[in-house]
Amino acid sequence: MRFDEILTNDDVLDGLWDMHFDECTPIQEQAIPIIMEGNDLLACAQTGTGKTAAYLLPVINMLADGGYPEDAINCVVMAPTRELAQQIDRQLQGFAYFMPVSGMAIYGGTDGHTYDQQRKSLKMGADVVIATPGRLLAHLNMGYVDLSKVSFFILDEADRMLDMGFYDDIMQIVSKLPKERQTLLFSATMPPKIQQMANKILHNPAEIKLAVSKPAEKIKQSAYICHESQKLPILKKIFEENPPQRVIVFSSSKLKVKNLARELRDKNIRIAEMHSDLDQSKRDDVILDFKAGKIHVIVATDILARGIDIDDIEMVVNYDVPREAEDYVHRIGRTARADRDGRAVTFVSPEEFSKLKRIERLLEKDIPKEEVPDELGGAPRMSRESNIRNGKTRHFRKASGQSQNKRNNRRRNGSKDRNRSSNEQAQQTVPV
Repeated sequence: MRFDEILTNDDVLDGLWDMHFDECTPIQEQAIPIIMEGNDLLACAQTGTGKTAAYLLPVINMLADGGYPEDAINCVVMAPTRELAQQIDRQLQGFAYFMPVSGMAIYGGTDGHTYDQQRKSLKMGADVVIATPGRLLAHLNMGYVDLSKVSFFILDEADRMLDMGFYDDIMQIVSKLPKERQTLLFSATMPPKIQQMANKILHNPAEIKLAVSKPAEKIKQSAYICHESQKLPILKKIFEENPPQRVIVFSSSKLKVKNLARELRDKNIRIAEMHSDLDQSKRDDVILDFKAGKIHVIVATDILARGIDIDDIEMVVNYDVPREAEDYVHRIGRTARADRDGRAVTFVSPEEFSKLKRIERLLEKDIPKEEVPDELGGAPRMSRESNIRNGKTRHFRKASGQSQNKRNNRRRNGSKDRNRSSNEQAQQTVPV
């Protein structure tokens, strides 16, 4: 379907024409007519499907047609991170280039001058305010933000916001909104907590659910089954054999990111960190230096997994297995863009076996396993699925030279003592 079949404002269509936007993506084709009809919407669609345009374009179209108050906040878009808020704002500026629709991104990590600019814009009433929950709530609590005329309230990556602990902030913001509004909720996943929030803030919503797309075929995926202590040596060896040029390494926590970056700097790798402790100017500098080739490796939390537009990434490393299988898709989706080749490597400790299995079930295939280098010592092994059906467990066997020798001796001696054999094997049972 073409945009000129579902959008009505000529200025909006002119902007799309200049940006070479012709055909709708599936989420845009389904969502735009629903939004244009004034219905609330609950949509499940992952990053990269075009969902930002799916909600911005109809809202801009309706604002441009008129009938909304001037010098007031008419639309609020909530985003989980500063980076995503900035990206949404950039798209808004492009879409609304030919029309008098104003927008302002509101986020933390800025200096006093930027805060004053945000305060003035909020007082004057930007048409579209794109904000992180914490920073918008901080402005609200100062008493100069009026949300009483908001017609559109949009939650982007709602699952991510709840994971980051923003539920209470969001509900406080909702309490300041008029009851007569159009609410749009977009989420990459639809866990029960999203459904519960949707039930509270949406009114008879239409629902759209797009299947989670699989990673690009050009991504060469592999995994190392290893102990936690082996992860860093494996990573260093990978970088020694293939000096990194454009690599993102994802880790589970800020502390791990900082420690890992310090260790890799000792190997004379041009490296930078990306996590929530960095202020906005520093984050921007990291992204610019990475794009310019001044930095070869970014070590990051999942703050970089969604909503960041960086092309030609040669490799993504999951130093820790992501908690949600869908997040794995988001992470490795940073590479193999624009029909390029890419590589995704995942380190899996015994405590993360169940997470790996969930990812493989989502992908509907096994991720090829790499051998841990011999000089790094014995590695854990994943055994075949057990026959225990009711418990839904999988058994994992820790391989060691000693246990292997014992098994070989028993075979040579013709031992048939199965009970002793099973006791001598170090078994781990991990629920899936």
